[in-house]
Amino acid sequence: MNNPVFDEQSTVQPQTIARPRQMVLAGAVILLSIGLASPAHLKSQAAKPLTATTPAIAQPLLARRYQDGEKIAYTISCLNQSRLTTTEYEAHAEGVVSKDSSGIFVENLAWTDLHLNDEQIRLSAASRAFREPLSLAQGAKLSIPPLGKVQEGLIGPIGDLLTFYADVKIAMNQKPGRVGDHAYVKFGAPNSWADGTHVVVGEDSIDFDVTLQSIDPKAQTATLLVRHVPPVQPQIKLSAPWMSERVGNTENNWVQVEKGSDGKYVAGVGQETFNVEIKVVLATGRILSATMDNPVEISERVCTDAALAACGAPQRYTVHRRITLRAE
Repeated sequence: MNNPVFDEQSTVQPQTIARPRQMVLAGAVILLSIGLASPAHLKSQAAKPLTATTPAIAQPLLARRYQDGEKIAYTISCLNQSRLTTTEYEAHAEGVVSKDSSGIFVENLAWTDLHLNDEQIRLSAASRAFREPLSLAQGAKLSIPPLGKVQEGLIGPIGDLLTFYADVKIAMNQKPGRVGDHAYVKFGAPNSWADGTHVVVGEDSIDFDVTLQSIDPKAQTATLLVRHVPPVQPQIKLSAPWMSERVGNTENNWVQVEKGSDGKYVAGVGQETFNVEIKVVLATGRILSATMDNPVEISERVCTDAALAACGAPQRYTVHRRITLRAE
């Protein structure tokens, strides 16, 4: 995932992510691999300038303005509906803004509470000691922190919160100035979560469609819509001809092949999208609330050969994740 434009802003090493982690972190890895430093071309769509009664906002309209010692706290929750099961999590993170060694403001967030399927999970010492460094400051780098010592149940909250921050950073770097300003950010390069053993193929490919959806002059908030959409020509590797048949209304942009202990292969292909709506405070650029709707429409076959030529009938289903975030 080498991207020279992005390298100017941030560096993330590809992760080896198998289910269920891939559904959580794959999107974040892509977000951290695009040209965040380079604004895309903005187009006004039904642009609505701020009213004359709206207090003047210093340019840029969207920017994070940190205060040293500022307290940050979030509750994030997720409903994950897969083919056979439905799972939920709710987690709480909190921290204080401070400057790092380079003088950039950073939110070092600690995870303090976790519920999985209505059961409170006791956090290990390593999970309590873990800090997720996040920043929307100019020049800050977003990255996936080392996750080897944290509990499995925290992987989802960590990755989903990172995705929200990366989406806001993308939107801020497009420098929208009024309601309706819109940017299409092309990326498309495949992101892989294959481990080479169990998940022999695992890729998705997305572009980004960013819109300044609304401004509330009274509340002094802005709402962003960041859509993760299939590119016109996704760059995923399709292992068999039958995978080219569209599952949704676009070209397939998600593929996964898992090798079972019985020597059979479970192969799926489909359409993955995200609709992310984020409300930020205009005065500070702080995230106030957010929602993420992440469906993957999948056509899956069980095959007896690595070439995926001898396969059973296709089974269609949807994996659907819905995530909400609110500031405390």
